[in-house]
Amino acid sequence: MAQNATIYKVELSVSDMDRHYYETHKLTIAKHPSETDERLMVRILAFALNAHENLEMTKGLSTDDEPDIWQKSLSGELDVWVALGLPSEKVMRQSCGKARKVMVYPYGGKPAEIWWDKIKNSVIRFDNLQVINLSEQDTDTLSKLAARAMKVQINIQEGDVMVSVGDTIVYVTPLTWKAAA
Repeated sequence: MAQNATIYKVELSVSDMDRHYYETHKLTIAKHPSETDERLMVRILAFALNAHENLEMTKGLSTDDEPDIWQKSLSGELDVWVALGLPSEKVMRQSCGKARKVMVYPYGGKPAEIWWDKIKNSVIRFDNLQVINLSEQDTDTLSKLAARAMKVQINIQEGDVMVSVGDTIVYVTPLTWKAAA
């Protein structure tokens, strides 16, 4: 018998001094049975790093042809495609053809580094692609904050990220492996 997704209610307050974006988002997130707390928290962090009034969580793991997060224009075109983990070269190439801006957030330490070494020469040509690594230590610490109901405050300044949930504060340092042109 298939397991159902677990629903998480998240009140996400984003203060992004770099982009001058200050907003609170009330998110209902379906956590796929195979999704870890680490991946869930990376999804929330990626949402905050790309926060916009039209940004949306998608079905994620349950769909192959959708990113984890996207932003569509008012006319329905894909403006931003956000993928988590270690997508294949084919998925990255297709994503770059579908969206104006593609953001990939690899995480997981050494496997992410091996993935990037293997794939970087074939995807470096995509001007609309940005790859930002999240360290294993940062994402592991974030995973411990996951709860079914959360109030998350994320502050972004000069590329540094501070995530607070309750009384706990985690500092995350995203590392840009490839910047968009």
